[in-house]
Amino acid sequence: MNIQVSDIGHIIQLAIAPVFLLTGVATKLSVLINRLARIIDRTRVLEDRLLVANNDRYTQELSEMYKRSHLINYAITCSTACGLLICLVIAMLFIGDTLNLKLDRYIALFFVVAMLALISSFVLFLLEIRIAARHMRLRHLNSLPNQH
Repeated sequence: MNIQVSDIGHIIQLAIAPVFLLTGVATKLSVLINRLARIIDRTRVLEDRLLVANNDRYTQELSEMYKRSHLINYAITCSTACGLLICLVIAMLFIGDTLNLKLDRYIALFFVVAMLALISSFVLFLLEIRIAARHMRLRHLNSLPNQH
């Protein structure tokens, strides 16, 4: 089997779109990991405060931090799975074209599953943001002086 340079160029052209998608997923992972780090930092502060004073407000906020961390962890898992599937799509594009294998259905299937994982990651991220925003609104409302 003899592979032409033009064939390799064609394969690279096919792989460019998934590579850009992979870059976006990597950026999204960076955002998710930074949010998780902030949640972990706040959780440690709350846990330390609970050791000093058993306060229901700290307990409630800590519970919200645990919910948020679970959502972010699931979003990270989905984004990572998406990235892995995109890498497999790129590999299958090269393997299929180089070895003249019919991998079209597998490529399509893996791409659809990657998109479902990406969608799931965005939904989980949105849910985490909603919890954070609700908590911020409640803290703001609780900090306002009572108006009679």
